[in-house]
Amino acid sequence: MDIISQLQEQLNEMAMLAVNTFGTLQRDAPPVRLSNNYPDPLNPTAAAAAAAANPNPDDPAAQPQPQPGAAAGAAPAQLQAQAALAQPVQAPPALDLDEHPKAMSHALVLAAKKFDALVAALPLSSEEDQLKRIKELQAENEVVGSELQKQLEAAELELKQVEVLFNEATDNCINLKKPD
Repeated sequence: MDIISQLQEQLNEMAMLAVNTFGTLQRDAPPVRLSNNYPDPLNPTAAAAAAAANPNPDDPAAQPQPQPGAAAGAAPAQLQAQAALAQPVQAPPALDLDEHPKAMSHALVLAAKKFDALVAALPLSSEEDQLKRIKELQAENEVVGSELQKQLEAAELELKQVEVLFNEATDNCINLKKPD
C-alpha cells in the first residue's frame, strides 16, 4: 500500500475515533441545569415535589403499579417463579466513566501520532523538483495518450471492416432466400 493510501486510511481512523470519543463524552456527560425555571436534574426529590404539585393523569408513572405475587389463589409454582424473577439479576460490570474517555482520548492521540509519522515519511522535495516531476508525468501522459489514440483509431477501423462484412453477409443471406 502506498503512503498516500496509508495516510487516507489513518485519517479515516482518526475521524472515526474523534466521532466516537465526542459521542461518548456527550452520552456520559452529567446533566446540567440550563435555567432556574427548570427543575434541578441532580435533585430528583425537588422534581418529584414539582410533579406532585401538578399531577398528570395520563402519565403511566402516576398509575398504581400491581405488586408482584399479589395474585389471589396463585399456584405455588407460579409464586416460586415470581420469587425467582424478583431476585436481583447480576448486571454486567459498569464501565468506569472516568477511565473510558481517557482511554478513547489516548487512542485518538496515538492515531494522530501515527498520522504524523506517516507524514514525516513522505519524501521531501523542493518546488523545483516537484515541477520537474510534474513535467515528466505530463510527458509520460502524452506518450500514453497518443498510444491510446492510435489503438482507438485501429479499433474504429476494425469496427468498420466488421460492419462491412456483416452487411455483406446479411445481403447474401437475403439474396439467397427464395421469393414468395
